[in-house]
Amino acid sequence: MKIKKMLENGFEEEEKGEEGEMEDFKESNLTKERFNLGGGGGITGMSAQVGAGGGVAQPWCVVDKCEVDLRGCKKYYQRHKVCEIHSKAPEVIVSGVRQRFCQQCSRFHEVSEFDQTKRSCRTRLAGHNERRRQSSSRLMKRAQTSQDSRTESRELNGFL
Repeated sequence: MKIKKMLENGFEEEEKGEEGEMEDFKESNLTKERFNLGGGGGITGMSAQVGAGGGVAQPWCVVDKCEVDLRGCKKYYQRHKVCEIHSKAPEVIVSGVRQRFCQQCSRFHEVSEFDQTKRSCRTRLAGHNERRRQSSSRLMKRAQTSQDSRTESRELNGFL
């Protein structure tokens, strides 16, 4: 039985194996391995994953009419399929819909989900603000507790 194996340089290698080896091969290579074609003689800076269809995902910006090849960009932009310009743009068209890239979610949302010129959607901003309020109230409680203990200490020592 022949087994095809994807090498780091992007080429396939055929191996002969028994039925049991075939299962081990599928388990270790096809379902878990992420292929990085950069650095080892392949296409520099390109990170790709082999999907269920067996094809390699091409790193292109998803914004309509944007033809930026993300292979030379940072991994972040490749992973989220957005070029640096469109990640910071106030408004873009993706699949015919006006959207903006959310820095918190790392994905596109409709423009209506953002406040004014903010780059984070309302949902994530609400969560962020809630966490900020909680930590602020905790700090205030600690300060109050600390103040109370100092006052108690002074009272016990006869300073008040």
